[in-house]
Amino acid sequence: MSTATVKLRWLLLANLLINAGAAFMWPLTTIYLHNDLGESLTTAGLVLLIMSLLMIAGNYIGGQLFDRWRPYETALLSTSLSLVALIGLIFWHDWPFFAIFLIIVGFGDGINMTILNAYATQDVTHERRYIFNLLYMALNLGVVIGTLTVGYLYAAGISYVFAVAGLCYLLLLVIIAITFRVPVTQKVATKNTPPVHLTKQARHMLLALCGLTFFVYASYALWESVVSVHLTSLHIPFHYYSLLWTFNGLLIVFGQPVVTHFGARFALPKVVLLGISLFAVSFFCLIYARTYTGFVIAMLVLTVGEMLGNPLLPVWVDTLASAEQKGRLQGDLNMALSLGRAFGPLIGGVLVDHFSYGLLFTLAGMSILIVLAIVFIVWRRQNRVV
Repeated sequence: MSTATVKLRWLLLANLLINAGAAFMWPLTTIYLHNDLGESLTTAGLVLLIMSLLMIAGNYIGGQLFDRWRPYETALLSTSLSLVALIGLIFWHDWPFFAIFLIIVGFGDGINMTILNAYATQDVTHERRYIFNLLYMALNLGVVIGTLTVGYLYAAGISYVFAVAGLCYLLLLVIIAITFRVPVTQKVATKNTPPVHLTKQARHMLLALCGLTFFVYASYALWESVVSVHLTSLHIPFHYYSLLWTFNGLLIVFGQPVVTHFGARFALPKVVLLGISLFAVSFFCLIYARTYTGFVIAMLVLTVGEMLGNPLLPVWVDTLASAEQKGRLQGDLNMALSLGRAFGPLIGGVLVDHFSYGLLFTLAGMSILIVLAIVFIVWRRQNRVV
């Protein structure tokens, strides 16, 4: 089958919409559960854990369906599922309906994010770094749109938040229906087809990268959950928390081209190692943040680190994949990402409830640096074998 791809502009717009829709919800999920519904931080973490576990299941199913079934129909079904759940949230957002619908959205998003990444790997007209850096810019432009307005929508009423998020998913559904019906390069396995396996070195590299992704996004989830409570506990208004994410997104949208140009001059693994190191340092900055300026500085360090490292993780994984493994390996990476998002808020809630924010941020930064060292060792060994 000849390779045909979704035009890059439609992939970018789809990525923007799904992340804008999500960004209307995740900044306030922990705040809403804790402050409005009266649930503990541990309970909020458990809800996010279950949501992320379902997202992991979606990541796996999305990868399998992309490689072995129909990517177009899969994208339509998963987007429709998330849209229906968001419509439910407009009318029923008390406990436990809020948690139930949120979990359904997570499952649908898990499938869709893997599908979008797998479609991106099909594009042979652009260099991989270019594609995934643009996708990351679109992701963060969506975050800017969502976080810039969610504080004001939340003040007007929680139903407005879900209505606008639902509109994003409706537009996403229309774009997928119109532009994603293209043939993709698939090698569907049959009982007579020998399974394709990664080499031992590639398998170790994949495991190390998935482990790094887990710890990066478990820590990132703290910014999306526990940090909001920490910031408001210091008597800083919630809309200032939303502005932090707006700052993050704008910095990425305007700074990513500069970072991409800088990073293109160095080997991909070296750029990832530098970026994730800076990402880890941001959590040590959080330990000492007592004013809003401290949080802005920590966010600045985090953002520069994620601009360098995060977009290139799927690119690095894609270098390990053959044609018939594109969906599965992106699914594996997204499963690690979702697993991190699952356990981050839960671990964060337990540590804050029973210990302190300082211990939490110290463990977050140290865990990333330890796993990053493992990635470096595996990479060096792989180079020696090759």
